[in-house]
Amino acid sequence: MIAGATGTGKTVSLTVMAEGFSRLGVPVFLADVKGDIAGMSQAAVVGDKLKPRLDKLGITNFTPAANPVVFWDIYGKLGHPVRATVTEMGPTLFAHLLELNDVQSGVLEIVFKLADDNAWLLLDLKDLRALLGYAADKAHAQAISQKYGLVSPTSIAAIQRALLQLENAGGDVFFGEPALDLADFMRQDMSGRGIVNILAADQLILKPMLYSTFLLWLLSELFEKLPEVGDLDVPKLVFFFDEAHLLFDDCPPALQKRVEQVVRLIRSKGVGVYFCSQNPDDAPDVILGQLGNRVQHALRAFTPRDQKAVRAAAETFAPNPKVGDVTQVITQLGVGEALVSTLQEGGVPLPVERALIVPPTSRIGAITDAERATIRSRSPVGGKYDTALDRESAYEILTQRTATTAATPPASAGGTAPASAGSGWGKTISDVLFGTGRRQGMVETIAKSAMRSAGSRAGTALIRGVLGSLLRK
Repeated sequence: MIAGATGTGKTVSLTVMAEGFSRLGVPVFLADVKGDIAGMSQAAVVGDKLKPRLDKLGITNFTPAANPVVFWDIYGKLGHPVRATVTEMGPTLFAHLLELNDVQSGVLEIVFKLADDNAWLLLDLKDLRALLGYAADKAHAQAISQKYGLVSPTSIAAIQRALLQLENAGGDVFFGEPALDLADFMRQDMSGRGIVNILAADQLILKPMLYSTFLLWLLSELFEKLPEVGDLDVPKLVFFFDEAHLLFDDCPPALQKRVEQVVRLIRSKGVGVYFCSQNPDDAPDVILGQLGNRVQHALRAFTPRDQKAVRAAAETFAPNPKVGDVTQVITQLGVGEALVSTLQEGGVPLPVERALIVPPTSRIGAITDAERATIRSRSPVGGKYDTALDRESAYEILTQRTATTAATPPASAGGTAPASAGSGWGKTISDVLFGTGRRQGMVETIAKSAMRSAGSRAGTALIRGVLGSLLRK
C-alpha cells in the first residue's frame, strides 16, 4: 500500500518502485491518472529542482535514464487501444459497469447464457444490443422465458438505456477486437529490462465506473489465465492500482468478495499488487491485511475522518522507538518523506522506518505530443492493436436472420391468390375476389354462404322426414 495526501510524493514513490522492478526484468502496469507518469519514457534532467535533492541525499553517481515504455489508452488517442470483448467482460462485471439492479442483472445473465448456448459471439456493444432486441421480440420472449427464466420488456429497456449512456460516455470503444493479449503486458526489451506499460487515464478517470471496471477486469483476467507458479524470487508482473478507492466505491458485495479473493490468491500466480490512494483505509480491511509492504506519506489531520485515518495508519506499523509516536510523525512528514515497513525473511514485518525517497532516473512530469508519438512509433505491439477488427458475431447473425424472415411472405389464411394477379387494378380485383391474409374475398364469401344455405335446406328436410315418420306411426 502506498498512501498519502495529495502532493506528498506518492507518484515519485510509485515511479521509483516501477523503475526498480523494470531493472530487475519485471514488467509493470500502472495507470497515469494525472499525465505525469508518462515522463518515465524520458531521461531525467539534472536541474535546479533535482540537484538540491541529490545533494541532500548524498547521491553522487546519479545517471539519468529512460525506461522502456509502451503507452495504452482505452480511447486510442494517447496510446495503443485497449479492448476486451463483451463475453470476456462477463455478465457480473458488465452489470457493475451499467449499474444494474438485481433483476436487471439476472436478465443480463440470461442473455449471456442464450448467446453461449447458440454460439453467438458477443464481441462489441452492437452484438449485445442486437441480442437484447432478439430477447425482447414477442416471437422469442416466451420461449426464452420458459427455458431460462422470465425476461421482462421493462428490464430489457432499462439495460438498453444503460448501454446508451455507456456509448455516450465513450465506453463503446473499449469493447471489440483485437482484444488485449495479456502476454503483451509481460514483455522485456532487448536488454532484459521489464516493459513499463502505462495506461493514459487522465480522461478515463472522469468515468470512475469504467475506470474501476476495467482494472477489476484486468486483475480478474490475470488471475484466471495465469498458471500457478508458487513463491517466485521476483514476480512475473507488478500491477499498480492508482486511486484505489474507486475500486470499492459502490461495489456490490458479491463483486467485492471476488476482488478480495483475487487479491489474496494472485501472488501464487506471480503477480504483485500495489494499491495507491490518499487514505490507507480506502481499501477494505480484508485487503489491507494482505498488504505486507507499506509506504506511508504525510496525512493531514484536519477533520475527524482524517484523524481516524491517521490513527488507523499508525496502528498498521510495527513500532520503532527510534521513530517515536507514529501517529504524530505521519502528520509531520515533508514532501518526499515516508514511513516505510516491509516484510523480512519469514514474512515478519520490519519495524517502521522514517525514510527519504530517492528521485527516479527518469523525468518527473508530462511529455510532449512529439515525444509520445516517437515512443508509440517504436512500440513492438502497435501493428497488432491500432486497427480494429469486426468479424461475424451476434449482430451479423441476428441481422441476417431477421432479413431472411422478412423476405419470406406469410401464408394467406384465406387461400393463395393466383400468381397472375400482378399489381394495380389486377391486384385490387384479385384481392376483392380471392381475399388477402387479413380478410376473405367474394368467392370465399359466396361459397360459404351457399354451403350454409345448402346445409340449412338439407337439415330442414331431414328433420321434416323424421318428424313425419314418427307422426305417421
